[in-house]
Amino acid sequence: MSIIKSKNLVHEYIRRDEEGNVESIQVALDHVNLNVEPGQFISILGHNGSGKSTFAKHINALLTPSEGTLYVDGMNTSDDEFTFAVRQTAGMVFQNPDNQIIASVVDEDVAFGPENIGVPTEEIVKRVDKSLKMVGMQKYKSHSPNKLSGGQKQRVAIAGVMAMEPKCIILDEPTAMLDPDGRKDVLQAVHTLNKEKGITVILITHYMEEVVDSDYVFVMEKGKVFMEGTPREIFKDVELLKEHSLDVPQVTLLAHELRKSGLPLPECILTREELVENILKLEKTQAASHTVSRAAGDKASEKASNNELILDHVSYKYSPGTAYEVTALDDVSLSIKEGEFIGVIGHTGSGKSTLVQHLNGLIKATEGHIYYRGQDIYDKDYDIKELRTQVGMVFQYPEHQLFETTVFKDVQFGPKNQGLDEKEQIKRAYEALGLVGLPEEFYLASPFELSGGQKRRAAIAGVIAMKPNVIILDEPTAGLDPKGRDDILGMIAEMHKKRGDTVILVSHSMEDVANYVDRIIVMDAGKPAFDGAPKEVFAHYKELEKMGLAAPQVTYVMNDLKAAGLDVRTDATTVDEAKEEILCYVK
Repeated sequence: MSIIKSKNLVHEYIRRDEEGNVESIQVALDHVNLNVEPGQFISILGHNGSGKSTFAKHINALLTPSEGTLYVDGMNTSDDEFTFAVRQTAGMVFQNPDNQIIASVVDEDVAFGPENIGVPTEEIVKRVDKSLKMVGMQKYKSHSPNKLSGGQKQRVAIAGVMAMEPKCIILDEPTAMLDPDGRKDVLQAVHTLNKEKGITVILITHYMEEVVDSDYVFVMEKGKVFMEGTPREIFKDVELLKEHSLDVPQVTLLAHELRKSGLPLPECILTREELVENILKLEKTQAASHTVSRAAGDKASEKASNNELILDHVSYKYSPGTAYEVTALDDVSLSIKEGEFIGVIGHTGSGKSTLVQHLNGLIKATEGHIYYRGQDIYDKDYDIKELRTQVGMVFQYPEHQLFETTVFKDVQFGPKNQGLDEKEQIKRAYEALGLVGLPEEFYLASPFELSGGQKRRAAIAGVIAMKPNVIILDEPTAGLDPKGRDDILGMIAEMHKKRGDTVILVSHSMEDVANYVDRIIVMDAGKPAFDGAPKEVFAHYKELEKMGLAAPQVTYVMNDLKAAGLDVRTDATTVDEAKEEILCYVK
């Protein structure tokens, strides 16, 4: 018997006016027929708004069908009698961990689920320890969740569901806020549960690399199942997936580009080991005259000149003088120049978010000083409100900064707060919403009715509308589909190029950082460990791995080829660079 079985499943979101009259109906699921067998590891892909999360909430009986039926382990989710049993059978991890963390201590939060389903105390203790260990959070078991970073909270939320050992685990973008090492740990833990305990896994993700080891993949679009098959069957259609706002693993894309350039490689390569093995099989000609026409250097901002922001021996402690005291920044000194495009990377809890929240005065340093354009922002006469219009910030969770009744009013709020006249406010709101690519149909909708990716766009638009000199983006692409990610980062890069804004991008995606920034600052234990151009930083990939980070996949491919005896350069950080280097050698 299928553990998940949907028959013509339909879900409609109905918007009503104040009098209860129907204003609009949005069809989120449109006659979905989908079967999942017990013990399978299933991935669900799809662009933002395709219906993935809506379907996941049906599996957990958080939503019930408008039409059709959904069965979980033989139980009809529309039957109230089965609601508790369905949720006990299918545990869910949400995009935002704040939505499911309730206790004041980490181990109590992880124990909450098992307690509620009647697991004996001794077994609960074992499950809590095992679950926290699997997600790398055992040393935080006595901490308050409120003191953890976003990525650490996500690990706790995952541990809480793992501890219940349900028959099925649904993970809705579970690794969006995790560093590369954290993503690897969590996926390894979930795969272990799948293989050793036979737990069915439904993984919703925008990280294509996470899909490679799945048993089966469903691709959704406009509320329907658009494609289905094994990972190799799905990822062979690179161009089709890109047309539908999706992507393929970076290694698969590199192999695809090499095939298009004439190399006789297999149609769908999924892993770096597979790619390296097939390249080594190719006959190498002209290897002795191996040269590279491209410039060896990184992108450099021609506009970077004057210091925009200076951090002078800045330290910060959370909860000083208490049992929860944590040193988040430790004697940090940095200069950020006007017009730079900077990437800030680091493991979960390394101090990235704390660092950037100092730059517009949201957090005040425990020690040290911060200067914006030569002025100490801690001077008693300094206008912090004005600083925040010049140094704009988009947070990890967009719902933290969305509050107005409509999206348009929310984006208009910043210019309004700057004292601009209504005509200019409206003009800027339209410009900003156009820049982030949010369709006009959402302008008058409530921000809280948007999908996670749409909220991200609205939040970025709200900051852009103020036309700040410095834009800080803390994990701006978390929750976005690949096209949305490329659109947002491409838009930011284009705006940076045209207007000369200083951009600071905090990210856990090494590929995104490699593609866009001029300079990378690596945070580790509250201080910069590396600071330099992408090629310089990613050359230290072994040291980065020890910090819970990684290099782009293509950098590993080039190093693997070098280790296998090919005389190739190993400093490629993008698909285009790796493709050119391999073609120069092989062709």
